Amino acid sequence: MGTTAYGDWIRDFEAARRERAERGDPEWRTGVPLHPAIRRSVQRFQVGEDGDGAELITKAEAAGDAEYASAVRMFVAEERNHARLLALLLASGGAPVIASHWSDRVFVTLRRALGLRLELLVLMIAEVVALRYYRTLRDGADDALTREVAGRILSDEERHVPFHCHRLRRSLRPLPPPVRALVTSGWRAALAVAALMVAVDHGPALRRLRVGRGRFVVEVVRSSGPIAATMR
Repeated sequence: MGTTAYGDWIRDFEAARRERAERGDPEWRTGVPLHPAIRRSVQRFQVGEDGDGAELITKAEAAGDAEYASAVRMFVAEERNHARLLALLLASGGAPVIASHWSDRVFVTLRRALGLRLELLVLMIAEVVALRYYRTLRDGADDALTREVAGRILSDEERHVPFHCHRLRRSLRPLPPPVRALVTSGWRAALAVAALMVAVDHGPALRRLRVGRGRFVVEVVRSSGPIAATMR
């Protein structure tokens, strides 16, 4: 990817949108055997994916880069599609979506109170945790439909993280190197806390998916090293 323009990212998002349209939805069916722990876990992640993204779009537009703002709108559209897929997965298992969850309220409150740079740092915490969560769900779920939905979302998240890294690298570049190192170290510490909170909150589901709480946290934290280096 180029170091300044977002045209390549826009083309990536557009290619992914065309691929989704050509592929169509999974074959939804009723009676999917969602274990209660996994059902509760998916309900909580569905809430997190279901934000409208208006604040992020507004801040991206205010940054004065039309290409970046366009790419952010495409990112938000993919997140909304994730919420739709998870809602339909829950419906296939006879489960409703939930109106809210405390973890989502915390993240939304933090993000809305911050400028674009800090909002992206908070958003990246959720994105990196989501990478490990959806990989766990894809690899450990008992039924094919859940594995397919998780795999589709994971494919998008694997593009979202470098997209946000690209912007954060540009945003942090004017800072002195010691300050950049302090910011990314603080981000990694906050990510570790968030991963621990998710591991505790979703512990029964993680056990069902054959990934313990400790392993989940360790793998999230381990994955953050190269990401932080990229942001620096």
